[in-house]
Amino acid sequence: MTRSEPRFGCLEDWLAWQQTLHPRKIDLGLGRVRRVFERLSPAYRPPPTVTVAGTNGKGSCVALLDAMLRAAGYRVGAYTSPHLLRYNERIRIDGVPVADEDICAAFDRIDRARDGVSLSFFEFATLAALDLFQRAGVEVQLLEVGLGGRLDAVNMIDADVAVVTSIDIDHKEWLGEDREAIGFEKAGVLRPGRPAIVGDRRPPASLLRHGEKLGARLFCLGKDFDYRRHGDTWAWRDADSRLEDLPLPALPGRQQLDNAAVAIAALRKFALPLTVDAIRAGLRQVHLPGRYQLIDGRPPLLLDVAHNPQAVRLLADHLVQRFPGRRILALFAAMADKDIEGMIRQMKDRVALWALAPLPGNPRAASLERLHRAFAAEGLEPPLSGFTDCHQALAALRRQARPDDVIVIFGSFFLAAEILASDG
Repeated sequence: MTRSEPRFGCLEDWLAWQQTLHPRKIDLGLGRVRRVFERLSPAYRPPPTVTVAGTNGKGSCVALLDAMLRAAGYRVGAYTSPHLLRYNERIRIDGVPVADEDICAAFDRIDRARDGVSLSFFEFATLAALDLFQRAGVEVQLLEVGLGGRLDAVNMIDADVAVVTSIDIDHKEWLGEDREAIGFEKAGVLRPGRPAIVGDRRPPASLLRHGEKLGARLFCLGKDFDYRRHGDTWAWRDADSRLEDLPLPALPGRQQLDNAAVAIAALRKFALPLTVDAIRAGLRQVHLPGRYQLIDGRPPLLLDVAHNPQAVRLLADHLVQRFPGRRILALFAAMADKDIEGMIRQMKDRVALWALAPLPGNPRAASLERLHRAFAAEGLEPPLSGFTDCHQALAALRRQARPDDVIVIFGSFFLAAEILASDG
């Protein structure tokens, strides 16, 4: 490419162009992105790397790893998706989202290196993260898989430690119809001879078989390591060691102890030294917006990005534990490719009144008709609907709410982002 000037001058223009560049929004496979990466960074040598795959808990595990490693004084790059409010949240160095101008410069380098190769939106993001981490000289990089594992762009990098969190049904059209098919796709991030931390207490046999065939060193929650809670503290253990008097993770939700145990197991298998004091500090300092996020008010809002049945089941349990006896109202939206009936089924016995939040302009969002069919299929009365946007829907719920009610907002990252942009 002979252009002297960047293709675009601002981040918004780069992102809008990337949405239209590739003919498919999701195009799993490593061939194209690997060719571009080899041109972009021909002498690339990855820093110590943890790759995190799974259905639920990936973002929490990355946040916990990031907090513990930074508490130990390491310079950490963390790549996650999707974002809530700003694209920059996807690429963080030492906990700080990378600036617009740095991302734009990375996009320009990628654009010149691709030499006509078509890249998806996610592939551009992955290449930008790796490029920026290399230029910043991070000492550790944490890479969250976007979709699946085996064919995800993140899987270009051979992780020193692979993590697979809980596995459930999601993205069936790309990953398969059952946990066995999905487990095989997640197992694609495992590497021969390297540690693989499995955070599912009932891992699919396909995941274990693939790991054993590959020669990965599998360490499974509930078998090779586990934990026990003691009131406001907990203890972690494996076959060789035990960590006592750990503080509870600052992330709300009972599943966060599983995620924290997985993160500690990954760090214990890492080549980098890490003290118990750093682990304790990271547990206290970890922060992750959009997960059981409480917004004060009368009534309060509890916002969560849960968007599959397993995550919604955990959210329903959290509501019972956190707000016993209180009436629950729900603001709900979902993408058309999700298990909408499954999500409603997990929450229908907890919710007294539902409202549907439209997401105008989002081509992936389920239509009002699709959502009404899902509620009817679950034997529920039609929810409140007919609003122009999610804020109007939330206002209608607030008018129906009593001061001691709780409004839960869930079903989609996009809905969480819309609410946080104004109410958060």
